[in-house]
Amino acid sequence: MQTVKLNDVTLHVAETGPADGPALVFSNSLGTDFRIWDAVLPRLPRGLHIVRYDKRGHGLSDCPKAPWDMSDHVADLSGILDALGVSGAVVCGLSVGGIIAQGLAAERPDLVTALILCDTGAKIGNPELWDGRIAAVEEGGIEVIADGVMERWFTSAFREGDPSFPVWRNMLSRTPAAGYARTSAAIRDTDLIESTSRLRLPCLAICGAEDGATPPDLVRETAGLIPGSRFELIRKAGHLPCIEQPGETARLIGDFLAGIGHV
Repeated sequence: MQTVKLNDVTLHVAETGPADGPALVFSNSLGTDFRIWDAVLPRLPRGLHIVRYDKRGHGLSDCPKAPWDMSDHVADLSGILDALGVSGAVVCGLSVGGIIAQGLAAERPDLVTALILCDTGAKIGNPELWDGRIAAVEEGGIEVIADGVMERWFTSAFREGDPSFPVWRNMLSRTPAAGYARTSAAIRDTDLIESTSRLRLPCLAICGAEDGATPPDLVRETAGLIPGSRFELIRKAGHLPCIEQPGETARLIGDFLAGIGHV
């Protein structure tokens, strides 16, 4: 098991592929860990140096005491890449992971050569939405919101017919409530529209056609902030196309990497 120790947090990290290969970094969504990319990795081009990690408050990483915000999430990822000697990476972020990726590109352009923004936005939701969700989790735990989250994450066909569905629900419900609530507050307080509008780098934006958390129009609008960005819709997928449609997700990522000469 690989870890990176930063100032106040130990983060769970995984590296795959040759250390001198082109770097591809994944950052995950709220309430998940880096296993959401498991089915995508074997379908990607060979020779990549792939880095995945669990955000603070998620998976096997620490959940430090409050307060912390989105700048801490961004600093965690930059600290991981510095510790691993990674620069010039393509960073692929899903949902809050996409916010982290945008923040990293703005603050540390030396680390990011291109972005893949999955089911995300420069600003997601509003204070009322996040305050309500935080209050519910703090009072009753993640289990009280789990069914509603599953409806936003997955299509009805997946929820009703895929045998792996209960495992993904378990991933959410077993996330530390404090980690979920504090990351929700970080999302609530983040608006990257201005800084993302200043980015000038290759960008692929993808979104599940049935995403109930970050709908396609939001992702398309976010892509529009970065000149030259490409937007792709993935059919028969909700908020986590990497789980419902890993083959199509990997194909889009691989084609983008080839198009920018990163394979």
